[in-house]
Amino acid sequence: MVRRLIITTLLLTNLAFTGFAQDKNDKLGKYVSYFNSIDTEAVKNYIPNGKAYQWLSENIPLLECPDPVIEQNYYYRWWTFRKHLVKTPHGFIFTEFIEPVKHAGKFNAISCALGHHLYEGRWLKNNSYIQDYVKFWLYNADVGETKPRFHQFSSWIDDAVYQNHLVKPDQAFLKEILPALDADYEKWERERQLKSGLFWQHDVKDGMEESVSGSRKDENRRPTINSYMYANANALNKIAGLSNNEVLSDKYRVKALSIRKLVLDSLWDTSAFFFKTKHPKGDLSHAREAIGFIPWDFNLPVDKREYAKAWDQLLDTGGFNAPWGLTTAERREPTFRTRGSGHGCEWDGALWPFATSQTLKALANLLTNYKNHGKMNAGVFYKELHKYASSHTKNGKPYIGEYQDEKTGEWLKGDHPRSSFYNHSTFNDLIINDLIGIKPRIDNILEINPLIPKGEWDWFKLSNVSYHGKTIIIVWDKTGKKYNQGKGFQVSVNGKQVYKGKMLKAITVDMK
Repeated sequence: MVRRLIITTLLLTNLAFTGFAQDKNDKLGKYVSYFNSIDTEAVKNYIPNGKAYQWLSENIPLLECPDPVIEQNYYYRWWTFRKHLVKTPHGFIFTEFIEPVKHAGKFNAISCALGHHLYEGRWLKNNSYIQDYVKFWLYNADVGETKPRFHQFSSWIDDAVYQNHLVKPDQAFLKEILPALDADYEKWERERQLKSGLFWQHDVKDGMEESVSGSRKDENRRPTINSYMYANANALNKIAGLSNNEVLSDKYRVKALSIRKLVLDSLWDTSAFFFKTKHPKGDLSHAREAIGFIPWDFNLPVDKREYAKAWDQLLDTGGFNAPWGLTTAERREPTFRTRGSGHGCEWDGALWPFATSQTLKALANLLTNYKNHGKMNAGVFYKELHKYASSHTKNGKPYIGEYQDEKTGEWLKGDHPRSSFYNHSTFNDLIINDLIGIKPRIDNILEINPLIPKGEWDWFKLSNVSYHGKTIIIVWDKTGKKYNQGKGFQVSVNGKQVYKGKMLKAITVDMK
């Protein structure tokens, strides 16, 4: 509580002294001015700081809420996301590192966080950035390269493409890229699928090197790649169906069901109540790792109490619960954080935003899409989301880097220029899709299922949301005194009110 108060005070103080925004109600302007003022802008890509305000105002949903930590970080993450937009001869892409790195392909492109980029970027109004980025990986990333770039890392691209379509429907685009997506999935099968049907991966190719259960050489059956391939098959089933290709749709429906059964039968540890890595000799890893939550990222587990029991570890200080966030390995593990000097790339316990955003997405899915929640509730989700937002700080200023000490919040590798503005996770998608709860659908129904705990927020406003070609505004005002538009929960589509209710709760509204 004290830490939260200190961080909140710092945020308000920083904003109060920027003095840049002319309109006192221009929240975006105030934040952009502040972020610009503390940045040396060592690297300038397509949208430099001087044009950040205009680009953001044209593209992002605007948030106003009573939690200054979450609100500031919401705008900070959009401001940093914009820094990674690069224009290439093949169209636009998003980079992972702001500085050039040796293991990147052309234009400093890396596929590791591709799924995160697509989930986050689906809320931009201009969807051409995302479509260009997808086509770059499908058609151009490996051209002229001496080693594979697209399959340098595991990916949930098909799932992310479909999730983007649910926000910005474009069946012509799906039909155009479907053959390439199909061919890419089959390539993964040739490269990484075992006779058993499970997929294997090196931890480094998951972007999670030096992990407790992993190896740079062993062909481990990991919850990561198997969950991703399940999600990709599930998405291709739906994309093919939308393209009226029933043969292809059935093909991927069968594949998805098969992988799901294999994960449940082979990677679930019945004594530890957790999904784990299986080694080539057939033994499951002795340790729990955050990757064991990833199956819920894609709603893979069945809805039973025994699977929900895995989430008990999120509250346990011997599990994943640490002062500054959620660890990547359980803290009771004897080799926790012993695999490096503390300044390499160790996934044996330290906090990684990549993993945190995956775990929070998985938790949101558990709470929204399952009946069996175990000990989890909206309060747990909010507490960990707030902790995640609070971790975005260094020397009293907003910061996002590679990974952190779980006890002190120190950014390991934090002084390395490549670590600044690290684009390796989501945050704003968690706010829009999960906390406020816009649940994209294929039909014309707007579904909102908030995970804001009862009594936590008396008001909020999310506006300028581009969804299905329409502009959405969502307002909650418990007393009616914040916005003077009446009490309660209100939703507008293209300026027309389509819902008004007394309670902040799950709703569905026809957008016609």
